[in-house]
Amino acid sequence: MSPKGRDILKSMVGAVEPARPEAPSAPPPHRPSGAVKAMNLSLGRLGEEAAAAKALRESLASGDKVLEIDPAVVEMSFIRDRIPVDKDPEFERLKQSIRESGQQVPILVRPDPIKAGYYQAAYGHRRLRAAAEIGVPVKAVVRKLTDEQLILAQGQENGPRVDLSFIERALFARRMDEHGFSRDMIAQALATDKPETSRLLQVAQTIDAEIILAIGPAPKVGRPRWLAFADKFKEAGGRKKAQAAIAAAAFPTLESNSRFDVIWKALEEKGSPQRVEQTLRTQGGGTLASVSRSGKTFRITVKSAAFSEFLARRLAGLAAEFEEENEGK
Repeated sequence: MSPKGRDILKSMVGAVEPARPEAPSAPPPHRPSGAVKAMNLSLGRLGEEAAAAKALRESLASGDKVLEIDPAVVEMSFIRDRIPVDKDPEFERLKQSIRESGQQVPILVRPDPIKAGYYQAAYGHRRLRAAAEIGVPVKAVVRKLTDEQLILAQGQENGPRVDLSFIERALFARRMDEHGFSRDMIAQALATDKPETSRLLQVAQTIDAEIILAIGPAPKVGRPRWLAFADKFKEAGGRKKAQAAIAAAAFPTLESNSRFDVIWKALEEKGSPQRVEQTLRTQGGGTLASVSRSGKTFRITVKSAAFSEFLARRLAGLAAEFEEENEGK
């Protein structure tokens, strides 16, 4: 963020109040959604400082207070939207920015509906985590929100962001569905239409959640490939192929997009038809022939000359017997 943008924001959040033990009084629940969206623009995006400053100014003018809260008493939203990754360069840059310039845009939290003195984050989870790891209080706007209002705020903040991948949105939709939210509410939270909501749910409900989490956000993989992935996953053996690919020793060392590619290739591999083998023996234990069957292929390898001649004499009769049994079928 430019020095000018930082000065604007610092002048507006300079008088930050410490959090009090009791839940702060909240303004009326209705707020302009534009302010909520603008307050959460990503740090470091040039040209957006004015929008962030305007949002903060509107929030303060409407009665919201920016508090400094111990990150230890702020819990994540009851529905997660991001898929955690081992290495996240963007998160490290966010931490460095907060160390150098402070937290410029507050997060949104609500008083925990069950635990007194605690809060739940509606959005700003990365800023919350960054503050916790740095060891500084997190700046937050506190509002009394219902579950529906929290999810709408969380989803609407995510909607315009380009760094939330298709599969993260799909998993977010699945988690909302599992919590009992209606399709209309899910579509509203994701700022999308019903057909797109159905596609998101189709993918996330077809592929096992643990496999999605093992792959990660896969930011370069869009809707068409995930839909095709789900179709392949439904085929016979799809789950086992994916699990085998994940179990490979090199899999954890790959970045998320490459993990998707590895499992995609595993799903495309054609498995060998099941092979059934049998050995025909005499009552005394002597080998007459070996029989193998794979798909529509039936192969018999005769080990005894006498048995070979016996079969040759019986083949015409066997064919006639077969036709008689299958007549009319």
